[in-house]
Amino acid sequence: LGEMLRKAAESEKYAMTVDIIRQIALTGCRRSEVIGLMWTEADLGASCLRLVDSKEGACIRPIGLPVVEYLEERRKTQTGSYAFPGPRAEDAAFGGFPNHWKQIFKNSPLADVTPHVLRHSFASIANDLGFTEVTIAALVGHAKGSVTSKYIHTLDTALIMAADTISGYIHGLLD
Repeated sequence: LGEMLRKAAESEKYAMTVDIIRQIALTGCRRSEVIGLMWTEADLGASCLRLVDSKEGACIRPIGLPVVEYLEERRKTQTGSYAFPGPRAEDAAFGGFPNHWKQIFKNSPLADVTPHVLRHSFASIANDLGFTEVTIAALVGHAKGSVTSKYIHTLDTALIMAADTISGYIHGLLD
């Protein structure tokens, strides 16, 4: 995946899509959550995304240092509301993702893979690294419906450290 993304990033046309794919892989977020990410939802000082409208409703997602650093750099050059703006309208989310995804991966071993697989991969890697199901659920936004979620009210340091460990590991794999 990393090699294919590096190759795709050589084309200016696919640069934004590659960035979005990397952030999905590094966060375990849904593609709609990354594509529609507004700067007001990126709380980089607290290492989290405060998503207003995810599939689970409003939620907080811890993010690791590779994501924080990427978003900090990106923020320096962005003026609109969206972290990943559309090319024609500054204040609209990027809309070419599905077609670009198909083009990047066509005729490759990943041609049948969907962006949602990156979310599953994030959870699988977290599991392989020894994180608990409750921690993984909190990282990907599934904690709301779990029995233990009533005990998880705040974004604690352990969740941020878990997000940092997982995203750092995936970042290394991609690079």
